[in-house]
Amino acid sequence: MDLKEIQNLIKFVAKSGTSEVKLEMDDFKITIKTGSGESVTTVVQQAGSSMLQAAPSLAPQEVVPVQAAPPAAVSEDSKYITVKSPIIGTFYRRPSPDKPLFAEVGQTISEGDVLCVIEAMKLFNEIESEISGKIVKILVDDASPVEFDQPLFLVDPS
Repeated sequence: MDLKEIQNLIKFVAKSGTSEVKLEMDDFKITIKTGSGESVTTVVQQAGSSMLQAAPSLAPQEVVPVQAAPPAAVSEDSKYITVKSPIIGTFYRRPSPDKPLFAEVGQTISEGDVLCVIEAMKLFNEIESEISGKIVKILVDDASPVEFDQPLFLVDPS
């Protein structure tokens, strides 16, 4: 079972409302516990005897309001292109607290410009623009958790 399958399993368990799921296979065990607004996943691989602690993810009741707002904005502004999160993690608008913002509303960006960083499992991943245009709206607050495919920016390509 690879990391993508584990992430999909975490999402499925969070959406189902189940409080605990245990999955045991030949070479590993997975326990996913939800409650108090967080999901905690522990994966134990017996063959390599290594342990992986996945980052806590938001409970479904917290995710729904965050995901419900951006599609409404996109439908109103259908001429804009939405830049979405390619990974799950924590969204940051600047490389460090003392550095300037990567991108601001009204700024013109080019293909390949860094728009933000998303921290996932202690790694900071630079998110680059795949389009050129002008940033119309930033849909996520700084230091907020983001889900895979969650809208981050609205860009006017004209």
